[in-house]
Amino acid sequence: MLWPAFVVLTLVDGFVLYRLSPVGFEFKDPVAPVIFATFGNLFLIAVVSPLLTRRLAARRPGSLPQVEREVLNDRVGTALLAVGLVGVIAAGLGNRPVVVSETEATERNAAAVSEYVAHSRDPELIRNRETANTYRLSEGYFRTCIARDDRTRHFCLFVDTKKSPAEVVRDRSEVPNHRLFPNGGQGR
Repeated sequence: MLWPAFVVLTLVDGFVLYRLSPVGFEFKDPVAPVIFATFGNLFLIAVVSPLLTRRLAARRPGSLPQVEREVLNDRVGTALLAVGLVGVIAAGLGNRPVVVSETEATERNAAAVSEYVAHSRDPELIRNRETANTYRLSEGYFRTCIARDDRTRHFCLFVDTKKSPAEVVRDRSEVPNHRLFPNGGQGR
């Protein structure tokens, strides 16, 4: 079972790395993640599996015949590949951006701004998207600003989440929300 599991789980690992990259950047094609998964899984099979097999075999009374040792190594290697897949999925999910939102409208605002930034292909906006600051102007209407690299200028958007899809309009002002609305809190 080890080598068929190796092939299948390496391809699945590669797909997971491609879709849920745990390293903070997205792969442009699925070949590189499969190569990374291949080397990671080979390490598990060639280095970790024999060590664990020796430890498990030493716990059994008497010495194991070679056939039983190979079967044990096969099972340990397959289990390690499965655990490795779970680890890759957990790391990928752990690296996903978290959107904390108090209402459905603010979730729609965050999604609309994120989509706008992604489609803008502006590396500065993409780099600084975690600096996004949102102020609710009215029910379903928001102003979201993203800091520029120099942190003195901001790129701001008006987002109307009452429309479907949410309407996003650029605000030509570069003044951040905390300067326009010094009281903080929510707008009326």
